[in-house]
Amino acid sequence: MLPARGIVQQGKSLASKTRLLNVLSLRKNDIQNATASTKVQPRHTDVSDKRKDLPPLDMRPLYLDAQATTPLDPRVLDAMLPYFVSYYGNPHSRTHAYGWESEAAVEKARKQVADVIGADSREVVFTSGATESNNISVKGVARFYKSKKKHLITTQTEHKCVLDSCRALEAEGFDVTYLPVQKNGIVDMKLLEDSIRPDTSLVSVMTVNNEIGVKQPVQDIGELCRSKKVFFHTDAAQAFGKIPLDVNDMKIDLMSISGHKIYGPKGVGALYIRRRPRVRVEAPQSGGGQERGMRSGTVPTPLCVGLGAACEVAMQEMEYDRKRVASLSKHLIDKIQAAVPQVIRNGDAEQTYEGCINLSFAFVEGESLLMALKDVALSSGSACTSASLEPSYVLRAIGADEDLAHSSISPLWEMVQEGIDLKSIKWTQH
Repeated sequence: MLPARGIVQQGKSLASKTRLLNVLSLRKNDIQNATASTKVQPRHTDVSDKRKDLPPLDMRPLYLDAQATTPLDPRVLDAMLPYFVSYYGNPHSRTHAYGWESEAAVEKARKQVADVIGADSREVVFTSGATESNNISVKGVARFYKSKKKHLITTQTEHKCVLDSCRALEAEGFDVTYLPVQKNGIVDMKLLEDSIRPDTSLVSVMTVNNEIGVKQPVQDIGELCRSKKVFFHTDAAQAFGKIPLDVNDMKIDLMSISGHKIYGPKGVGALYIRRRPRVRVEAPQSGGGQERGMRSGTVPTPLCVGLGAACEVAMQEMEYDRKRVASLSKHLIDKIQAAVPQVIRNGDAEQTYEGCINLSFAFVEGESLLMALKDVALSSGSACTSASLEPSYVLRAIGADEDLAHSSISPLWEMVQEGIDLKSIKWTQH
């Protein structure tokens, strides 16, 4: 409703102002009464007309694909709900309380995100997710500094959005070095150092690999890049909120963050971008200049609040989750290797995030194995490239035979409550 002019115009009588306020009050009461008397019916969630192969709701498989996404934590949902129905103001509206409420909630969430990585809240930019953050980081830095530097470095095992961003830059005339990794999936620091050139503007290496769980030596890379005056970006979608991270100790200049990997909502993420020494990026889209001009568009208050709440929960429970996931991970690997011959674990066994396990089964095609495991939801590769039947480019990069690259599955899991008993899994015949 537009503001009533009678309230702000001078010269109106007190009686007219009183009548107007009474009318507004009556309208407000009518709306409240109408809302209270209306029963909201839950939406019908049946989508069987779209997919004919869905199991009944009471027979859904055990979910072990938490690297692809996680369910929304009920505590996160509780934090979000008021900003869907009550505090619905645009956070960029500066002239009334509705906007102020939303802005305050967004700024609180910004600080909650920053606290996880030891950053200043002014260094956090909200985005739609890690893919957008990666695009802003890689393309934005390259394009801003292109007059002086036209070389970037990344690895062959990066997320597809980073690799595709680099290919797009190559088409614009940039030079990109795609570093191979060692057989354990970890980057060779000597090779990285030798690859840095005077015209290198950015090094982009992910913290935890989304397929094989390998943790890269992020602190060593950060220190190397700082000594060479090269910006360091890391895709931390699979590490943020799960392992301790400090952008200052690790000398990280840009970090990509995802909400739905840490029991937060889908459709929201963040980009950490350092203020000192200052990192500049060319904004990928034009608009109202929100988020320090780096990500124009109305910030979705409920989603930001959800991401902030998920960060707070992650901070509180990180150590407990780490011990629990490590115990379940060891239990799963020991049981499988004891029961099944010729099982290979891909990636480094020590420098890894225990919640991500990638196994190759000799003589078994990965997709067939997934079809056989009726009671468990698993992946045979990244969710972002699941439409392709090509063998995993990550496994090929670490030197896995093509047959084994085709025969890998990832029990990417944090949702197991009591551990896994292999004897309880039903296998179909092929």
